[in-house]
Amino acid sequence: MGTATHHREDGRHVTDSAGTPAEPDDTAEQAAGDGSGAGGGGRGGRGGKRRRRRSMRWVALGVSLLVLLVSGIGWWLYRKLEGNITTDLTAVEELERYDRERPLPAPHGARNILLIGSDSRAGADNAKYGRDKGVQRSDTTILLHIAGDRRSVTAVSVPRDLLVGIPSCRTAQGTRSRPQYAQFNSAFALGGAACTIRTVERLTGVRIDHHMVVDFHGFKSMVDAVGGVTVCLPASIDDADARLRLKAGKQTLNGEQALGYVRARKSLGNGSDTERMDRQQQFLGALFNKVQSNGVLLNPTRLYPVLDAATRSLTTDPGLASLKDLFDLARSLRGVPTERVQFLTVPRRSYPYDPNRDVLAQPAASRLFERLREDAPVRVVPKETTASTRRDTDRDSGTGSQNPSATPTFSGTNATSAMCK
Repeated sequence: MGTATHHREDGRHVTDSAGTPAEPDDTAEQAAGDGSGAGGGGRGGRGGKRRRRRSMRWVALGVSLLVLLVSGIGWWLYRKLEGNITTDLTAVEELERYDRERPLPAPHGARNILLIGSDSRAGADNAKYGRDKGVQRSDTTILLHIAGDRRSVTAVSVPRDLLVGIPSCRTAQGTRSRPQYAQFNSAFALGGAACTIRTVERLTGVRIDHHMVVDFHGFKSMVDAVGGVTVCLPASIDDADARLRLKAGKQTLNGEQALGYVRARKSLGNGSDTERMDRQQQFLGALFNKVQSNGVLLNPTRLYPVLDAATRSLTTDPGLASLKDLFDLARSLRGVPTERVQFLTVPRRSYPYDPNRDVLAQPAASRLFERLREDAPVRVVPKETTASTRRDTDRDSGTGSQNPSATPTFSGTNATSAMCK
């Protein structure tokens, strides 16, 4: 039996053995696969299916690799942000020693967070603001009360010159300080956050659930991360000590300018700490507006730099030392109406024996603390006089309501007043 060779019109040939059907070449198979050859639905159809399956496998592999890449980057970013946070275990250990004497937690799921702005000059970024004498004090302290229904936030500033009873605290050297009656910001210098928390709890009867400490550099980073904060200046500012020179009117402050603005004292208004606290409260209101209006909390590309700056800036207790805890806190504030974000200062008056020191003004202070302890509403209204004409000796910043059944009213502001008209 011989072998026959058949020539085709395209010059190619097929050789078949006698009695054995000739196999179609690739061209014929492709033609059958696309229906152009005789019997187009046969083996060519199976070849097309194989190619489609191979294509789908490549697509699936590509998608899988992309998912793994995105997941890997996401995990790396998450771990990086978590690693930025500094946890204050020393404060936790100290507070546990005195847990029995601390106030009860607030009802209704309300939360009280103590925000402490440290004036430490330690570190290269803070050294330019003055000589580091090894002592840091709380330049700013704010008791942040988040209502249980998450529909209001009340921020209460505690003046650094307020005279208070400071308990015996553990110092950085491991010794214990003596109980004393001194100005409030001495507590942070004596025993850090734990001493400040115990002092606030004794003063107010409000249990502090969490605390955050931020220094100068951290504050600047936060402001820069949101793209600056807009404020309205009634007059131009030229303050060499605060490293601040600004024109009057609407101004968007970067981190360095914002730090000077909230710290300036001698060149603005009457130079009192009262006015400085007013500016700090207005600035925080403007910062809240910026975060809300820019949709930072809903935009990952805007949220990441803010979280990065925040986590690198903060020293917190373990309860807020994870990214999830901080994100849950921020998310809980997302639905708070701007007008329900209120700012006020602890009601106080001048100390009779030293006009440069303050003491609590009663009964307004006790009434305010009681409302915070009970997670009850607090009403804040604008001050009757402007900051430029208010005398520093008139320091009772809250009068309280005279009707016991009514919601107490205190002088202060809310986040809407920080908006430029």
